[in-house]
Amino acid sequence: MNGDYDVVVVGFGPSGAVAAALLGQAGVRTLVVDRTDEVYPKPRAIALDHEIMRVFQNLGLAGAVSPHCEPFTPSEYYGADGRLIKRLATVEPPYPLGHTPSMVFTQPPVEAALRRHVQALPAVDVVLGRRFTGVEQDAEGATVHFDAGAVRARYVIGCDGASSAVRDAVGITLEDLEFDEPWLVVDAQVNEKGLARLPATSVQYCEPARPCTYVIGPGNHRRWEISLLPGEDPAYMATEEGAWSVLRRWIGPDDAALWRQASYRFHALVAREWRVGRVFIAGDAAHQQPPFLGQGMCQGVRDVVNLTWKLRAVLGGEAPDSLLDTYTVERREHVRRLTTRIKEIGAVICERDPARAQARDLALIDAAGGAIRTVPRQDIIPPLVEGLLASGGRAGTGTLFPQPRVNGPAGPALLDELAGTGWRIVTDLRTAQLPSGLLALAERIGMLISMPSDAAGFSSGPHRMQADELDGVLARWFARHGCHAAVVRPDHYVYGVADDGQGLYDLVAGLTDTLQ
Repeated sequence: MNGDYDVVVVGFGPSGAVAAALLGQAGVRTLVVDRTDEVYPKPRAIALDHEIMRVFQNLGLAGAVSPHCEPFTPSEYYGADGRLIKRLATVEPPYPLGHTPSMVFTQPPVEAALRRHVQALPAVDVVLGRRFTGVEQDAEGATVHFDAGAVRARYVIGCDGASSAVRDAVGITLEDLEFDEPWLVVDAQVNEKGLARLPATSVQYCEPARPCTYVIGPGNHRRWEISLLPGEDPAYMATEEGAWSVLRRWIGPDDAALWRQASYRFHALVAREWRVGRVFIAGDAAHQQPPFLGQGMCQGVRDVVNLTWKLRAVLGGEAPDSLLDTYTVERREHVRRLTTRIKEIGAVICERDPARAQARDLALIDAAGGAIRTVPRQDIIPPLVEGLLASGGRAGTGTLFPQPRVNGPAGPALLDELAGTGWRIVTDLRTAQLPSGLLALAERIGMLISMPSDAAGFSSGPHRMQADELDGVLARWFARHGCHAAVVRPDHYVYGVADDGQGLYDLVAGLTDTLQ
């Protein structure tokens, strides 16, 4: 193993594969290395959301991934005495990002599709069965060592999991956000007889005697996450006998075949640093969180989407190296905030004191006015709050920009399919309301997309496009945030918003200065 690369990705799990796919798609010379030869054949992640499916769409993989996904059923929370105390579900169509907001999926075939895609990219080399052993950095790049040779690279991304060797090699430590619980996770393939006995929705059993979670996966896949009690042996509970001993509340061996059972300690950990010189960490190497919202894999994909567009810009001479510092600033705070919210949900689920559990139930029912309202799952995902964002804190800044359906040249299409994933300046103002110099600015950073309510069909030219949307998703977004234009980053997060043409011009001009 030898040669020179722009980026070396250590780890070929979902985060590493998406990183390599995004870099390879952009023609960045990339090496991805993993110590294992095959995709792990059993499910670990079970949930993904519309932000991640949009990434798969941008990679041309939505068609390969979709057959292995199903909409996430509502999650109902039942309290100490069996009363409904909370309910999460997904928003109704039209969907803001063009995809079902919350999904369950089968990980092995999705991961296999990702790997096949990466291995077919001309700019990417894939080497399997090799172990990372160390890294040295200098002014020109990094030397990355493996158990069979070394390579040179401009940058390195460690996507090598919770026990990351890359993280250890550069001395990054983890901050403990104070969550430590022993749980058993069981996946089963349930037959028709067993399915008839099981709940029709996913359930959080917020019971002091033994908190547990039931998740409806694709097809006949069902998952249980079951809290272990003091004195229970995690190793025994992860055997078939141990798993069946706690599953018998719902099903028995005649109802299902065990697919996977494993004991875990659910942690809440975030890396104190995400960058050391030319080395970055992402995914489980950078953070671990309890699984109560199914955000583990989603967080890792968000990491690499955030990082890779910045690496492309720096490697292409379109932005200074300092842009890469915003990766830590943005992702660490986002992960901390979301992990805090996951911990709060965990505290609801995991309360072991019967009196406090009863008080929790009454408080939640009280807060809902006596009738439990459905809360959209995606409302729990926070926006970006610092980093490469326009100053002023305007509503909409740091949020995910929607992906409306528009009338394209060949009929209805999702916006990204026509506009791509570079910088986009999107407005519902008419061309006559825009400053004459705005298009010239747009040519320096990306594309100007005009979508006025009275758009006269689809038209396009260099760095510009006009279309009309079909479902009012974008119009509602502008109305909700009280603006008429947004500057959207390559990762689909909103850099800033504006009220009128001059405000938009000033916003874009400020951005071009920042990126110089």
